[in-house]
Amino acid sequence: MNRRTMLTTSALAVVAALSLSATLARAEETLKIGFVGVTSGPAAAWGTSNVRSMQTLAAMLNEKGGVEIGGTAYKIEIVTFDDQKDPKRAIAGMEQMAQQGIHYVVGPNVDDGAAAVRPVAETNDIIYIPYAFPKELYTKPAENAILGMVASYQSGPAIYKYLKENKGVTKVAFVAANESDPLSQRDSGVAAAKALGLEVTSADVTYQVDTTDFTPVLLPVLKSQPDLLVLSGVAPAAAPQLIRSARDLGYTGLISTETAQDAKVIEEGAGEAANGFISVGGASTPEIASDYMKDFVAKYTEMFGEYNDESNTKVYALEYILQTLKADPKGLTDIAAFKTAIDSFAAPNPNMKGDAKLSYVGTTSFGQKRQLSVPLVVNEYKDGAFQTLFVATVD
Repeated sequence: MNRRTMLTTSALAVVAALSLSATLARAEETLKIGFVGVTSGPAAAWGTSNVRSMQTLAAMLNEKGGVEIGGTAYKIEIVTFDDQKDPKRAIAGMEQMAQQGIHYVVGPNVDDGAAAVRPVAETNDIIYIPYAFPKELYTKPAENAILGMVASYQSGPAIYKYLKENKGVTKVAFVAANESDPLSQRDSGVAAAKALGLEVTSADVTYQVDTTDFTPVLLPVLKSQPDLLVLSGVAPAAAPQLIRSARDLGYTGLISTETAQDAKVIEEGAGEAANGFISVGGASTPEIASDYMKDFVAKYTEMFGEYNDESNTKVYALEYILQTLKADPKGLTDIAAFKTAIDSFAAPNPNMKGDAKLSYVGTTSFGQKRQLSVPLVVNEYKDGAFQTLFVATVD
């Protein structure tokens, strides 16, 4: 081997080594995304679907080498905290995220928790995506919270209007747990029903969250003879009990809720009695799901042994965070850049067929773009599974 050949070979080896070193360096970059929400107790299904959706999408992306943001590849790490639906624990969870230098957090899942963490998020430059509906979280001067789903005051009117026009509903009754979240949803539901010209036959009956016998709760409500019984803000564990109790009392009308539910929990708790139950569903129905979304469902099922329809909505939070950071990588360390990017952000929606876009909405409800644009899918339960009743959008 002559000297020129040796120098050339050595140079190539150096280039290869540097390239390998750079590749390894990129592979070691980690982007932590947090979750603070409920994954235990009666409302566990809400937060569990959040966490599993994030973990599934992170696994899919990491298997492909991570996500490239600003020319650097990042492996996604999901950091979780179970707040047990307790606002004090939610605060502790958000403080833990701040201590780890995490700027983007999904959750909390209920109104009290989302309101409680606001000071911590704003003080520590954290953007968070709650699944909670108080408008003050998303209207100025608040800027750090972004609603992760369609709110009850957006879905309620759509559901009532559909049932009025297609099912002949004229009289509506509401029942809610004695907590701020479901009571707030009840009040917005009552206002929406009245605005549509529906007669509200009952709206003042509540129950305690640890109720197991719903017969005395529902008797006065059903005596008002509603066409539609609305279970405002009902937790997944309570929904089948209320449905079964209503049917056992002889109620044959429609039952609905503006909260997402778990078909497996409903099947186990109410069985055929739940047929016809209407709820807000996941944002990607089989009719509109892309191949990418189908891969997500398959991966989720492989990882956890089952799939929750609500994850069709919950898959969007992490996707939005990553795509917005791609739009302006300065957001990795400066959430002001992220907030600026929101106003003009648009990207292909990988979860839907066709040319659907990811974008931020909420101007009509909040006066600023502080809501993820996800399809409003309304489902009807039948024989152990949800079927799509209709699909709509919100501004």
